Amino acid sequence: MDSVLNRRLPIYYGRPDCKLVLGDCFQVLKKIKPETIDMIFADPPYFLSNDGITCQGGKMVSVNKGDWDKAGGLMEKHRFNRQWIRLCRKILKPDGSIWISGTFHNIYSIGMALEQEGFKIINNITWQKTNPPPNLACRCFTHSTETILWAQKNEKTSRHLFNYEVMKEQNGGKQMKDVWVGSLTRPSEKSEGKHPTQKPEYLLERIVLASTKEGQLVLDPFCGSGTTGVAALRYGRQFIGIDNCEEYLSISEKRLKKVCTTTEYE
Repeated sequence: MDSVLNRRLPIYYGRPDCKLVLGDCFQVLKKIKPETIDMIFADPPYFLSNDGITCQGGKMVSVNKGDWDKAGGLMEKHRFNRQWIRLCRKILKPDGSIWISGTFHNIYSIGMALEQEGFKIINNITWQKTNPPPNLACRCFTHSTETILWAQKNEKTSRHLFNYEVMKEQNGGKQMKDVWVGSLTRPSEKSEGKHPTQKPEYLLERIVLASTKEGQLVLDPFCGSGTTGVAALRYGRQFIGIDNCEEYLSISEKRLKKVCTTTEYE
């Protein structure tokens, strides 16, 4: 993995199978060797921090996540998405794939940006949450889903990996469909600290198992509390996580230290 990363990058935490990098993903991605990443999972800002309210733990709370989740306008949001997706394409292997999660606030811009930057969308996954926050305004349907786009490079020679039989086995011997039903993140997965958009481990485990092989390299450019890394290491993959918030990387480090792997890396 050391040959993939520029030696000048500020490594926050590292071990042979895992590196956490503190910094702006736009700058860090430029310093990763081209076509070296097997799979990318990204959970970018949703741009839904609009001073509204939601329900959390039975209490009304602000939907604001932080300045990083505020949009400066439609065109600025779309430029942001095109820029980081363009950088991800450069470091992704020809047969690699990228998964991007989002809500309606940002996912349509992301879908367009993927096609503009030379990707072909493979699947449009709907993650249906069994326990979403209630709808306090009562003026629309309760928001209970997120979209996860799965894409590959739009080139004739690109052949993305799909572990079809593994997914079929997980689904009781039947083909797995593109609607995934499950709960929000369990409290036990937040024991090392909280992140406002933390994904449940079962979701990332499915993504890792569906599109990578043991020993392959997974990258998350907005790694937050490190769920992608937990899933990757748990199943013998390597991981690079990037975030510009030291508080969130601290949570990631604590979680990753708890994950053991039997795979040896040079």
